[in-house]
Amino acid sequence: MANDKEFDIVVVGTGNAALSAAVSASEEGAKVLMLEKGPENKRGGNSFFTDGAIRFAYNDLDGISKVVDSLSTDELACIDMPKYAEEDFHKDLMDVTQGKSKPELANLLVSKSYETILWMKEQGVNFVMNENQFFEKDGRKTFWGGLPVKTENKGIGLVEALFKKAQENGVEIWYESPAVKLEQEEGHISAVHVKKENDETLTVKTKSVILANGGFEANKKERMKYLGDQWENAVVRGSEYNTGDGITMALEVGAQRAGQYDGCHAHTTDYNAPRVGDYSKPGDIYKKSSYPLGLIVNQEGERFVDEGADFRNYTYAKYGKETLKQTNQKAFQLYDSQVQPMLRVEYNLEEATKIEANTLEELAVKMGVDKTAFLKTIEEYNAAVQEGDYNPSIKDGKSTKGLTPEKTNWALKFDQAPFFAYPVTCGITFTFGAVKVNDKAEVLDEQDQPIKGLYAAGEMVGELFYHNYPGGSGLMSGSVFGRTAGRSSANFVGQKSLI
Repeated sequence: MANDKEFDIVVVGTGNAALSAAVSASEEGAKVLMLEKGPENKRGGNSFFTDGAIRFAYNDLDGISKVVDSLSTDELACIDMPKYAEEDFHKDLMDVTQGKSKPELANLLVSKSYETILWMKEQGVNFVMNENQFFEKDGRKTFWGGLPVKTENKGIGLVEALFKKAQENGVEIWYESPAVKLEQEEGHISAVHVKKENDETLTVKTKSVILANGGFEANKKERMKYLGDQWENAVVRGSEYNTGDGITMALEVGAQRAGQYDGCHAHTTDYNAPRVGDYSKPGDIYKKSSYPLGLIVNQEGERFVDEGADFRNYTYAKYGKETLKQTNQKAFQLYDSQVQPMLRVEYNLEEATKIEANTLEELAVKMGVDKTAFLKTIEEYNAAVQEGDYNPSIKDGKSTKGLTPEKTNWALKFDQAPFFAYPVTCGITFTFGAVKVNDKAEVLDEQDQPIKGLYAAGEMVGELFYHNYPGGSGLMSGSVFGRTAGRSSANFVGQKSLI
């Protein structure tokens, strides 16, 4: 590989955001190179591990039918689909980020979400209905939570479709080729230093760089520095290569740090899950998301969150972090036989750690929790459950009274044997702190001016997510900002005018 390699645009990373950027830029006629830190069999970034659920403003069932080709007329007739317009998506985003999501970025994400889904479909990404987002009764499927669609074959299907399109468009991809440094010439990005075998560094000349290589979630030192010491041993739910390299490179050329550096997306995951993403078992199979239907206790045998505060789409990131605060960073999700049939598919996989018992006493012993405290917790919970209609497809208001914390929805007595417990811990997905970006995906300097030729997408975008995020909006952000970065970058290098 000669030192005089030159590309119009270099995209750092190979996840959904990077692929969206590369495909978008190559559509505009740009000569594009993608750089992947890992080997080819570990490409795809965090997107490779996602369940594929993606949030967008579909408006109504007609909007869904334009995205999901596989729905027959008969199937459509049996679906109850709540309206989910741009204002609903925007409200969800602002609610969970406590109003802190930067308006310019939030508006881009929301307003371009449906358009971008249709664009992804044009690129060969197939979409299917999300089997985890509806409850079926009397032959009718009632969807909930603004997340009815996912990519076919989860994240693997998403990235493989985009890799295929990128390669059709002439995008070149280098593996085991981490970007380590950016060069500037007269205020413009002019080159990328790439580390090759034997620590040889190759200089790739370019007119523009799009950083889309994730946050610092897989960097133990950075996690502890920004998130706290308790994050030292958190399970890394995705790519082992997301160690903050893009942020470091951007800061070195004058980018402004932005976003919530002490915030991240986290999720309860199987206590015995691999410590980093296992590429032989993709598809987010270790997560545990049905907790609103059950109870959660710690090793002291006590509840510590309101399991029924909202649908899991709006609480799982928050509750993952709460699990991290418990003894041994461990908790147990509990279900009895009346709700066990309603659990998501991951609870029945062979990889799931499951404890089963015919009595509460036996369950406590098998879990290794304080038996006396555990039995008292269940007894007090059962006594506090109020009458009401149970309906897991809506926030049904069927609650407890007199507990701390209460369970405010979906509160059924825990009394139908056999009983099941699933040990969980906290897994980190991605970090919220990154660099300052505008709605053209341009990276900004300390004076809020664009660094010419430098763009960012995906987890590299600071100020979009704070505290929490609506499920499925991370993938959507990667697609929207990736596509935006690709088009903006291609426009910058003069390939074509933006349409």
